[in-house]
Amino acid sequence: MKVVTAIDSFKGSLTSLEAGHGVETGFKRVDSAIEVNVRPLADGGEGTVDALTEGMHGDKVYVQVTGPLGDKVNCPYGIIAESQTAIIEMSGAAGITLIPRNQLDPMKATTYGVGEVIKDAINRGCRRFLIGIGGSATNDGGVGMLMALGYDFLDAQGQPIALGAQGLKDLDHIETSHVLPALQECSFKIACDVTNPLCGAQGASAIYGPQKGATSAQVLEMDGWLAHYAKCAQALDDTIDAAYPGTGAAGGLGFAFKSFLQGELVSGISMVLEETKLEDAIKEADLVITGEGRLDGQTAMGKAPIGVAQLAKKYDKPVIAFAGCVTKDATLCNKHGIDAFFPIMRKATTLDEAMNHDNALNNLADTAEQVMRLIMMKGTK
Repeated sequence: MKVVTAIDSFKGSLTSLEAGHGVETGFKRVDSAIEVNVRPLADGGEGTVDALTEGMHGDKVYVQVTGPLGDKVNCPYGIIAESQTAIIEMSGAAGITLIPRNQLDPMKATTYGVGEVIKDAINRGCRRFLIGIGGSATNDGGVGMLMALGYDFLDAQGQPIALGAQGLKDLDHIETSHVLPALQECSFKIACDVTNPLCGAQGASAIYGPQKGATSAQVLEMDGWLAHYAKCAQALDDTIDAAYPGTGAAGGLGFAFKSFLQGELVSGISMVLEETKLEDAIKEADLVITGEGRLDGQTAMGKAPIGVAQLAKKYDKPVIAFAGCVTKDATLCNKHGIDAFFPIMRKATTLDEAMNHDNALNNLADTAEQVMRLIMMKGTK
């Protein structure tokens, strides 16, 4: 039997590949001849750097960059040297989790550090970029990132504007004479699972600003500043479209990537499935295993396990999912390609005990073993 596992991380407990190897352990207790191909899985958000870097046999590096409020942070990212690819999560440099909740301030929060990470990767020889932009603390339209890459955002006196959304109120024009030449050799694929435009009622400021600490008055101000920023960008290229779906992602970082760096905004899970070439492995499999920490109705709305399941159904492969816990509405997953799912909990326990790394790994292996025994029993009849 040939099995492919592509399991999203059990956040706080197991990485994607650890979960896959846990299933492998359980299956091989039943029959050591079972071939288990453990593949990485992520959705472009948290865990993407770890999953893809390890799964694609790359190297994880750290670079000290400017954090969202100006303090230095050590940002991890992945390098796949063979393909000159960098794997980056913007949240590592400008994420909301880097700031205490009582200090959130989108007026000051900047994406400058994201540009510094990209610049570091370019200096290490990378020319392909896979970037997840979820979890931002910022609403600066990606201007901070672009400034770090050499774009000049200037006020009416020709002076650089301040970092953060607050700087946009003084923006007069944009100059490109100092942009890093190497950017012309680079391609950017951006994991973006929202369709918000840059401005307006569904834009970056209105929808996500309050989550980042913005008051109602600040939302209105920032929305107006982003609209003005878009007009300044259009003065450089009249094809720039601030209404394009996803340009409002990450406080307008999606706009910066698409408009200035010709970035391609794509579904996070689609990007990961394509880059890991999971489809090739599924074609040869007899059984596909997926899962995540919590399987629920939201999973069925297109999260990573459903992406795997739908790919498997393209080749009529059976799909089983494992999860740390499941909810009543997880049955919706059965309508979207997951044939059966199993929670791994073995007994009543505390949340801390359930999420302990060793406990989670053992529970997953034990559950996988019993599932495989059932599969083998069915196969003997």
